[in-house]
Formats: sequence, structure tokens, C-alpha cells
Amino acid sequence: MIVIIGNGISGVTAARHIRKNSDEEITIISAESKYFFSRTALMYVYMGHMKFEHTQPYEPHFWEKNRINLVQDFVLKIDAENHKLVTKSGQDITYDKLILATGSKPNKFGWKGQDADGVRGMYSKQDLEYIESYSKDLKTAVIIGGGLIGIEMAEMFLSRNINVEFLIREECFWNGVLPDADSRFIMRHLEKHHGLNMRYKDELDEILTDSNEKVIAIRTKNGEEIKCEFVGLTAGVSPNIEFVKESGIDCQRGIIINQYFETSAKDVYAIGDCAQFSEPLSGRRPIEQVWYTGKIMGEQLAQTLTGNKTAYNPGYWFNSAKFMDIEYQTYGTVLNKLQEGQEEFVYEHPTEEILLHFVFEKESRKFIGINNFGLRMRHPVFNNWLLNEATIDEVLKDLKTANFDPEFYSKYEDEIVSQFNQKFGTTITANKTKWWQQLTKA
Repeated sequence: MIVIIGNGISGVTAARHIRKNSDEEITIISAESKYFFSRTALMYVYMGHMKFEHTQPYEPHFWEKNRINLVQDFVLKIDAENHKLVTKSGQDITYDKLILATGSKPNKFGWKGQDADGVRGMYSKQDLEYIESYSKDLKTAVIIGGGLIGIEMAEMFLSRNINVEFLIREECFWNGVLPDADSRFIMRHLEKHHGLNMRYKDELDEILTDSNEKVIAIRTKNGEEIKCEFVGLTAGVSPNIEFVKESGIDCQRGIIINQYFETSAKDVYAIGDCAQFSEPLSGRRPIEQVWYTGKIMGEQLAQTLTGNKTAYNPGYWFNSAKFMDIEYQTYGTVLNKLQEGQEEFVYEHPTEEILLHFVFEKESRKFIGINNFGLRMRHPVFNNWLLNEATIDEVLKDLKTANFDPEFYSKYEDEIVSQFNQKFGTTITANKTKWWQQLTKA
């Protein structure tokens, strides 16, 4: 029997692909919820755009039909020597192969008051329920940490006219990831949202509570007190692995794995947010906490467990998110600081909130990556350019083929190419071919 701990995108993808390729007995254990759901959709449940059951990609009958057994329980310990799990309910579960897909948890950094009533991250179904329970009479929330989850939480509160104080220790928003031009572009957009007060170069020192250990305010490192009824901890996430450490499996920040997702324990594997590669792929981080990498890990581990041993190969980096009203996509590699031998071109529309940030090699002109804000671009097209080592000239010439927006939307490719030509003295001409005529090339 193959047992999977965790029913997020990694664990469920592994189960689905194991079932496609084998008749192995499969059990998924989760303490969070019985059924798999889209974690990124939780904010829309809070905002009233959907109900929680709408976040479940599969109907309840899917699991029985595909012979995937669901167990709602909490695993306390892994007895790797005897291939056995000890659970909170007292039930011992044995396995032949074990997949750890336990996900992440919000970071805490030892702040005084961090465990008080009214302090929470935004990761799990339980987090959503907790925040909902606090929102009825909530006037002001303080959010700590300037990442994507923080922006989601801010948008949630603003949708209910709750004031948000957003503490970010850096000078620019998310500039550990975004280049300066991109970061300041997002900062200007955030300034437009009524009720959102962005506090840059400001850090949490202490969470203040009343006699019942309930939040009443926070104190910053600058000594300022901000009254609030809720504190959102969104300063990143870390692997959820405490019970794994106690089970004697090698861990550092995450569960240590090789390129085949194997841990230090026989027949035990780890994938997704909880996994840490002992030897990361070139240009990649040892822990990759992104939805699509978790999905790929699940698919590729399933290949190994069904007779086709497969090493981790995620392809070129990509990701997508939303900053309030601005959609963001990144394809390839755009670091926050330009590297030696690289050149960049940043196009920003003079009146609309659109920015494209291209990076390419100076000498060879090979296209390296793009950050895209405010337009929708086609991932297969950019992936094809990266695989075939297209030049920046080739990318700009056929940029129309990457545009995902409907035909009746405004187009900007001619203007982008014109500005590039002016900056670099080139004579690139944008191809007039429509995207649907180029799909076979992607």
C-alpha cells in the first residue's frame, strides 16, 4: 500500500498519477480537510465570490471511483523501521511506500505575543475559518511581511472595508524577488487602494495583548504603537515537518531528498513545500514552494513508484500571481538584481498599469526571462522560446503570438518593439501574424 500524508496539490497529484499507472492500494491522510481543495481560492471564499465546496476540483465520488482511500486524522510519528504510522486517533496505519507531502506553515520569528488570540497566518482551511470568526467587528488589521500571501490577506480585509496596516521591512515591496522597477510599479498601484497603509522599512517588535491574551495593538521597532484587533503573519512560510524530525528522518529546513525524492528512510519520499533537495538543480532553490513545482513533483514521483524511475525535471521557471488588480506572470529567470553579462529592457505604459521587464544576454542576445504585469501572456510560447534559446530580437518580433488577451483587447506589441528599437538602435519589426496562426510553433 502507498500512503500519502497531505492532501494538497503534491500529494493528490501523486495519488492520481499512481492510479493512472497502477492498481496499487492508495491512502491519503489529512488533518486539514477530508477533500482536496484549491488553496489559492480561499481568499475568494472570504470575499464572497464562492463557497468552500466550490474550491474542490473533484466531486466526492471521484475518490471512491478511483479507489483512493481518504483518512482524516493527524499523524504523530513515523515508525520507518516497521513501516508504520502512529496517528492521533490511535489507529496504526502500515505502508509499503510512504509519501510525505505535508506542505508549509506560516513563519514565526519569536515575537512576543505571536501566539495570542487574534494572531494568524493565511494558509489552511482552519486559518480561513479563524479569520472569518474575527472579522465581524474588526476595524483594523496589521499584516506582517510583504509577500504574495500578505497581499491576498490585505485584499480580503479591504473587501469588507477593514483598514489594513501593512508592515514591510524592506524599502520596496517584495524587492527580495522583484527588480527595483517592478517593485516600485507595484508600490504605486498599492497606494491607490483606500484603507491600505503600506509601511516600508518598518518591522514588528511586539504584539500587545489585554488581560485575556487578546490582541489590542502592535509595537514596531521604531517604538510606534498601532491599535488593531487582528495581526496577520505573512512573513513567508516554512516546511511543516515537526513530526518528521521527531521520527529520525534527515531534515534541515525541509525534509532532505535526492533527485528522485527519496529521503534518508527506506521507502519514504517527500514532495512539495516540505521537501528540500540535497543537491538543487542549477539556478533553482533547494526548497521550491510553488503550486506548479509541487504538481510536477507529484507527477514525477508517481512515475518512479509505478516502474519508470524519473529524476526531478521541472523545466524553466514560471509563476503567476495577482497584486490586487494587476495580474503578474514570470517566465524564465528575472532576478531582483541584474547579473554580469545581462541586459534588460523595461516597458511601462504611460497611462495604463502595464509593465514588461525583459532580460537577455548582452553578447549572444539570448532571451533569459520576462516579468509581465497587466497583460496575459502564453506560457507555452515563452517556454518554447526558452527551450530553443531564442534571441530577444526573435521574441520581440513574434511577441504578438504570446499575447493571451482576447482579440478585442488593446494591443501594445508595436509600441513595445518601437521603444526597444529606440533604446538599443535595432530595427526589429513586429510580426503581424495572429497568435492562433502560430499555436503549432508553441
